[in-house]
Amino acid sequence: MRRKRVLVAACLMVSLAGCHRGMYVPPPPPEPTLPAQSKAEKAQSAADVHTRLSQHYIEIGDLQGALEKVKIAVTEDPTYVPAQTVMAYIYERIDDLPNAEIHYRRAQALSPDKGDVNNNLGQFLCREGKAPESFAYFSKALQDPFYKTPDVALTNQGVCQLKLNDNVSAEANFRQAVKRNPNNADALLQLTNVLYLNHDYFHASAFLQRFDALGQSTPASLKLGYEIEYHLGNKDAAQNYGKRLISQFPDSEQAQALTETVRP
Repeated sequence: MRRKRVLVAACLMVSLAGCHRGMYVPPPPPEPTLPAQSKAEKAQSAADVHTRLSQHYIEIGDLQGALEKVKIAVTEDPTYVPAQTVMAYIYERIDDLPNAEIHYRRAQALSPDKGDVNNNLGQFLCREGKAPESFAYFSKALQDPFYKTPDVALTNQGVCQLKLNDNVSAEANFRQAVKRNPNNADALLQLTNVLYLNHDYFHASAFLQRFDALGQSTPASLKLGYEIEYHLGNKDAAQNYGKRLISQFPDSEQAQALTETVRP
């Protein structure tokens, strides 16, 4: 009996294959293999690579190289929205506006519900004097629940409304933009400007201070600050804006205009 127990213990200490030669031990699973890319996936991958290269060329200021790369991207996959958008942007930069509009519209047609492409087309139309048409695209952009920057579309829509002298609607959109993103510098400056146009200098001053705190001063913002504080009767504050304008942007049109028409 003792010998039998020793044999059993020894059996447990060795491999199962040694003690139970008839037991099936499954082999290790094969290495996982990635599914082969479809023709469409390969085309999109190629388009993505060339679109990224195009964006790199834009960053280094080589618009000709950027256009060549994005043309390859569009040839690889005409349905790749980022390529259509980059191509539109480049054409706009080189003042080929008809082709820019074609590709902004093509991007929007390929992704009709996406916020960014609708905003891009709306902004382009606004810049080209087609403000009434642009509003439909800003509206579609704001309907996209996954659009990450609705404050941008609200700001752009407000700018278009200002072009049509609709200050009331513009102010409402700028306020909504600032509410959604308190650090949207463009919205803050645009809101400051429309409040100034409406002679609401007190609130204009407050919003300009919020803009100023972001550290993104421009000749236009400093000149606007000067005008606002002058109308409020704050001569010291007005002079401070004027000094900053002349010191930081001495060659700007705003600085030249201020130098020529300095108020006592």
